[in-house]
Amino acid sequence: MAATGTDPLWNSALVRTLVARCDPGGLIRLGRAHRGWRQSDLGARIGCSASTVSRIEQRGRRTDLTVLRRAAREVGIPTHVLAASLGLSASPATRVARDRPRCAEEADPMRRRTLLAAAGFVGPAALLSSLDDALAVTPDPTGSPVPLDARLAAARATFDAGRHTAFLQSLPGLLGDLHQDVRTRGTDHAHARLSACYGLATAALIKIGRYPQARLTADRAISHAELSGSPLAAAAAARELSIVLRHQDQSPAAQRLVHQALRGVERTGLRTDAQTSAYAQMFCTTAYTAARADDRDQALVMITEARRAARSLPDESPAERLFPLTPAAVDLYAVGVHWALGDAGTALDVGRGLHPGHFRTPERKARLHTDLGRAWWQWGKPEQTATELLSAARVSPGEVRDRLAIRTIISDLRTKHPRTPGVRELAAAAGLTAT
Repeated sequence: MAATGTDPLWNSALVRTLVARCDPGGLIRLGRAHRGWRQSDLGARIGCSASTVSRIEQRGRRTDLTVLRRAAREVGIPTHVLAASLGLSASPATRVARDRPRCAEEADPMRRRTLLAAAGFVGPAALLSSLDDALAVTPDPTGSPVPLDARLAAARATFDAGRHTAFLQSLPGLLGDLHQDVRTRGTDHAHARLSACYGLATAALIKIGRYPQARLTADRAISHAELSGSPLAAAAAARELSIVLRHQDQSPAAQRLVHQALRGVERTGLRTDAQTSAYAQMFCTTAYTAARADDRDQALVMITEARRAARSLPDESPAERLFPLTPAAVDLYAVGVHWALGDAGTALDVGRGLHPGHFRTPERKARLHTDLGRAWWQWGKPEQTATELLSAARVSPGEVRDRLAIRTIISDLRTKHPRTPGVRELAAAAGLTAT
């Protein structure tokens, strides 16, 4: 009998044992045998050789997730069972560890506390400890009656407002409920939603300079995006991971990841604005990464292609879109690209055509001001720098208080140009104590 989502096989003691061992390859082997197939039979159905199927069954979690997922679907493994075997929808007895799916290892509390001591976010220690614990062990569900889509949208709005502390406070409960949804329903949408939450967590952790934790959340976003089967979810997760890799001085790996995601988006045919905006976003991301790596030719080619791709997009993007890109948003990326290449004058020329009204969220409005502020600082103009950064602080205080790069500029302004108008107010907004 063929295995289906309701087949008793997937509720058997043997399956529970394989899940507890984190052995998805064993589940593939079990499902194949249950259908009476040889390895070559399964290989023919998923487009690979019998020897590749053998490696999938033997290596399990070390196999490419896309191929593993294809094989799992072919033999009828329910998505929630596959996810549990990967450590991605842990039950209370199978928790998720900090660095990879938790199977036989225990998390190291001392190591977690050491990571939290890194510079960056100035939030309370209790909040950071709670966040660290939530990433080490999947939080229990809260039982909130509020629909998960509405809660994720609210979390995104909190992040977009630059309220990083409030966002991080809401994160453990939201993760707990989204994991519970994956465990109980295991749908593609449930995995895509959980991937989006981990991606949003990654963006917040990058803002506050918590790169080890951001690497962890980005990896989980990637895994759940793959399980969702959505090329746009995969692109969003790949983008966040590429940004983490860039901050960890792994630009070549970041570029490979984004280019792979770009090909996945391109295969959709770019028939909708959502797909086109994802496509343009990938070019923006790879352009900025290339600029930070001093690859001028690549950076300029990629940002030009992003502008071309975004030409057909509307000036306003729906709030719920995964990639809310607009032509003005691409121009803002161009400001960052030219700044990263050391071309402050060009960056400011591009920025002159932009104003806060082009952007929907406080985070993007503030980002316009901080990017222009960095360009003015690069050009040696302290007064204009202070003006732009003060504007950013008034729109979204977290964008100057929580970003280490911006705090560094403000500290230098206060040290080198203490009499410049606005510097004292700016230092106070950044939480820098007076000397």
